Amino acid sequence: MKIQTIIQMKKTITFLLVTFILSLFVPTLSYAINEKKVEETTSVVPVEAQKLISRLEEIKAMDKTTLTKPEKRKLRKEVRKINKNLRVVNGGIYVSVGAIILVALLLVILL
Repeated sequence: MKIQTIIQMKKTITFLLVTFILSLFVPTLSYAINEKKVEETTSVVPVEAQKLISRLEEIKAMDKTTLTKPEKRKLRKEVRKINKNLRVVNGGIYVSVGAIILVALLLVILL
């Protein structure tokens, strides 16, 4: 009887800890997603980037069923190039949340 209550307590404590930890991360992730949407709507798109985006939209609107395999391959390569160029044009360094936490922990430990 005593062993069963101990096992039940361990399960309950584990469940509560997991629930608590997950509840800490979920609001942070939803806030980050909302913040990103706000940034996208308020940012000014350079002329170069606007041209690349319009070309991507043209490619998406195309009827690709009539194209041959080499033509489709060319389009895929062009889309990849445009996406790479858009990353360069938009610039910026993307740092994950995990990396920021790791740097903060290192700073606290070292200082």
